[in-house]
Amino acid sequence: MSGQEFSTSPTPIHLDGTTLEGGGQLLRLALSLSSLTQIPIQVTDIRGKRPGKVSGLKASHLAGVKWLANATAATTEGMEVKSRQLVFRPSSIEAETKIARGQNEHVATKEEEMEGVWEDIFDDGQMIRRQSRIPMSSPGSILLVLQAILPYLLFSNCSHIEGQNTLVPLRVTIEGGTNVSSSPSIEYISQVLLPILSQKLSIPPIIANLHKRGWSTGTIEIGSVTFDIEPLPHAYVLPTFSFRDRGELAKVHVSILAPEATARSCIRDKVTAQLLAYNPDIEILFPVDEKSGSEKRLYLLLVAETSNGYRIGRDWLFDEKTRGLSTEKLCEKLASKVMKDLKKEMRHGGCVDEYMQDQLVVFQALAGGKAEVDCGIDREATLHTKTARWVAERVLGAGFDEVGRCQGLGYAVGEDFQKRRGIPLES
Repeated sequence: MSGQEFSTSPTPIHLDGTTLEGGGQLLRLALSLSSLTQIPIQVTDIRGKRPGKVSGLKASHLAGVKWLANATAATTEGMEVKSRQLVFRPSSIEAETKIARGQNEHVATKEEEMEGVWEDIFDDGQMIRRQSRIPMSSPGSILLVLQAILPYLLFSNCSHIEGQNTLVPLRVTIEGGTNVSSSPSIEYISQVLLPILSQKLSIPPIIANLHKRGWSTGTIEIGSVTFDIEPLPHAYVLPTFSFRDRGELAKVHVSILAPEATARSCIRDKVTAQLLAYNPDIEILFPVDEKSGSEKRLYLLLVAETSNGYRIGRDWLFDEKTRGLSTEKLCEKLASKVMKDLKKEMRHGGCVDEYMQDQLVVFQALAGGKAEVDCGIDREATLHTKTARWVAERVLGAGFDEVGRCQGLGYAVGEDFQKRRGIPLES
């Protein structure tokens, strides 16, 4: 689909959940764009490429779905665990669209609304912030929930308070997993994602405060992170951006989580030796060196920072059998794998690692102008990135060319996107 082509039908846009990567990312981005633009969507065969019983909606997916449904006064169908289909019809919070349109359609209960609505905090009669909480009963990835709601938080104008000239900061606390297998960690959020958004996309700094770690390895634990978000002004359009010319490797940030000081020291020594062998002039920093609380919790993140301010991250939450392996062997295996992955990223010469590619797609689609991200030479876009581009094209009509450049929509904060599309809201 080429850029700027919009459907003119109020019928929900259908998205086949088995397309390309066929996992939860397709659902998250579709919900994010639907909430922001009030375009209704229908996702079928949700997570259809996940084997057997793990397909369909998980409780961790529902946390984001419920929050967005309540924040946008949406009506839904299929909003339950294991559901393989979801219909999501958002509206403005003032619109009287929470009346059920069908017997199977979900309308939020008062208890569910409390999970998603804002609480306004006052000091001496002046509102100082607007805050919300998103709970999960399992250590589902906090970053993946943030990924689903962040565009809405930034661009929906929810910081604007009627009758008040100033905008109020937003504070969102998400309870779930901070260190989860096959998901970005709180360290990755803080050291890669958030710095790139603020330093390269002109988005005000988002502050992540870790209250408690949530683990999927060892004894299952639920963690908590609060994100403080400065509002974007009404009608603000994200400037176009070009991620090119990565620059030279300047420093590497090393974050280590392990059960004992001896293990952390061993990992530190092995990583330091491998980094200096790779580049003797490299500056090495250790922002996190922390006890993990379990011998089954070993984690390492390496973040390469370049002279032009780009950050390339690779990590591993150790998820293999540890029986029969000495501490030194475990540390060697962890350090060598992450170092090998980082070297591979650096050889490509791109400005972002493979985990950041797909997270930038939504910002490319919303920005004003042609936005581009250099992912490196001889490197195809990841399947997650291709999936994100497909969703943005299907829902917004944003077009991506063969090298991943996107002619953004120039979406303005607080914009009534329905007027641009020429479609009145359902009532």
